Amino acid sequence: MNEDQNAVRTPGPEMETVHLLRRVSVEFGLRQADFAARHGMHPTDVRALICLLDAARSGTPATAGWLGAQLGLNSAGTTALIDRLVRLGHLTRVRDADDRRRVLLAVDARAVELGQEFFGPWLTGMVELLRTFDAREAAAVRRFLLGAHAALAREGGDDA
Repeated sequence: MNEDQNAVRTPGPEMETVHLLRRVSVEFGLRQADFAARHGMHPTDVRALICLLDAARSGTPATAGWLGAQLGLNSAGTTALIDRLVRLGHLTRVRDADDRRRVLLAVDARAVELGQEFFGPWLTGMVELLRTFDAREAAAVRRFLLGAHAALAREGGDDA
């Protein structure tokens, strides 16, 4: 057994933190599934809206191909998802002002409002908690979460 495998199998504060992150992730997933069920959506629809909101925040142009890649869907699945979200009034297709051949996806303001009504209290609580941290503590939390995301995003879960 190598050192990395031993670290995962040995209980300690690091694994306790990893398990806490997993608990938070599971809770987020449960809330997302509840939101989806209440609004006649599939959980993947909610993940798509989150991806699109993140893209808008970062200035990333969101096309159907981009969204499909983010969600691991083929083109038929992506089209069905987009059509469903458009039909529900959560998503709009708009022509790219820079390239009229390209269609961009945008989350409708009503969907944003629904999300804020549902998730807002939990998000507010987390923001208030973070405000109790000093700058160094907040930076450590951010560094851990960015590193955890990078580790999960790596193909195959290793450094290969």
